[in-house]
Amino acid sequence: MSDGGREGMPERGGLRAAFRGMTTRGRSFLAAGIAAAVCSYLLGQADLLRVGLLLAALPLVCVVVLHRTRYRIAGSRSLSPARVSAASETRVGLRLENVSRLPTGVLMLQDRVPYVLGPRPRFILDRVEAGGLREVSYRVRSDLRGRYELGPLQLRLSDPFGMCELTRSFTTFDTLTVVPRVEPLPPVGLAGEASGYGDGRQRSPALAGEDDLIPRGYRHGDDLRRVHWRSTARHGELMVRREEQPQKARCTVLLDTRLGAHSGSGPDSAFEWAVAGAASMALHLLERGFAVRLLTDTGTAVPGPDGAGGTEAADAAGLLLDTLAMVEQSEEDGLSAAYDALRGGKEGLLVGFFGELDEEQAAVAARMRQRCGTAVAFVLDGDAWSRGVGGFRFSDGGVRSADRLRMLREAGWTALPVAPGTSLADLWRSADRTGVHIDPRAEAGYSATAGTAPRTAAGGRA
Repeated sequence: MSDGGREGMPERGGLRAAFRGMTTRGRSFLAAGIAAAVCSYLLGQADLLRVGLLLAALPLVCVVVLHRTRYRIAGSRSLSPARVSAASETRVGLRLENVSRLPTGVLMLQDRVPYVLGPRPRFILDRVEAGGLREVSYRVRSDLRGRYELGPLQLRLSDPFGMCELTRSFTTFDTLTVVPRVEPLPPVGLAGEASGYGDGRQRSPALAGEDDLIPRGYRHGDDLRRVHWRSTARHGELMVRREEQPQKARCTVLLDTRLGAHSGSGPDSAFEWAVAGAASMALHLLERGFAVRLLTDTGTAVPGPDGAGGTEAADAAGLLLDTLAMVEQSEEDGLSAAYDALRGGKEGLLVGFFGELDEEQAAVAARMRQRCGTAVAFVLDGDAWSRGVGGFRFSDGGVRSADRLRMLREAGWTALPVAPGTSLADLWRSADRTGVHIDPRAEAGYSATAGTAPRTAAGGRA
């Protein structure tokens, strides 16, 4: 188990399973014994019968004795770490303890791992004394994100003569989570620092001045320096100022998972680039103090429709990475569900990772711009990704991609094309140079009812 706890005792099979575990040597001895007994009957040789009975009895006795052996073995598994980025290694530690009063024979230890993580590790353990402990370890890695089950652990027991081998399995397993690779992104010159703090945070008291403060009654333990004397005189009892309730700047990372919008498959495909980009952007903005939520074209939002405002950054990062580790391409035809999800709230910063867009879906994406303060779009060029080239070429598909980018820019997006081999860090710098200036008040979700309307920033030229 990932916490290193005890995995328990291996399951024992029945006597029939024990006989199925007879080795080639054991079966040969049994066949030779039967043949000798038959020959002794045909030839009338009593001594040959005794030899035949001895040859046949030896493997049978080994099977029964091995089956009834009362080895009590406790095992555990630890993963370090249990969550790892794609193409990185994790260490798996196995711990075996003989909790019986008898020493064991030679044991073969085998752990079951998915094929994508590599071959099954096998270890030969010498005699383990009563109360003895053995520890072994191996490493696994995967280029593909996902969740992989490790286990159950298997022990193979054999008798001293090699007549029989029995495999006994533990019952539990552990889960290794392989998350997308995260690319560190450079800090960009966001207006007002855009970190979700200071001027970029919305405050719960009214914004028109001290007269509009909504005080509350004094409670035991309140600081007397917070007493609001004007309200105290008005109500005839002690009143204190409410503590400011700052809210983090809000950001939505939109991931287009439509099956028809991405070319190819595998770790170097367009879709995997978009998933890794969404993970990198989400973690970068969390580190900057944003409340980040992940939204897909299906309308599913993580951590929820209200974003991650009440979630610690570390917990939010883990939740987002776990979600992106398992995200799959959808059968959706368009982005309408994502547009409806955005329409329900006032978004601050919107960062979209789009696949190939036709004219209709580009129009839907353009309308999303009206629901946020600032919008940045990374649009994957399907024509270039399908060819697998390293540059952005304006073929017929490139002309269509340029038209879609122009539609987004005219709607106010800062839209950038993405070709194979492009670094997200370079694109993020380019977005900063071409017009990503975030209004912190818009990030914090200010509305017209609070007396301040969100400002919009027109997208620059890529």
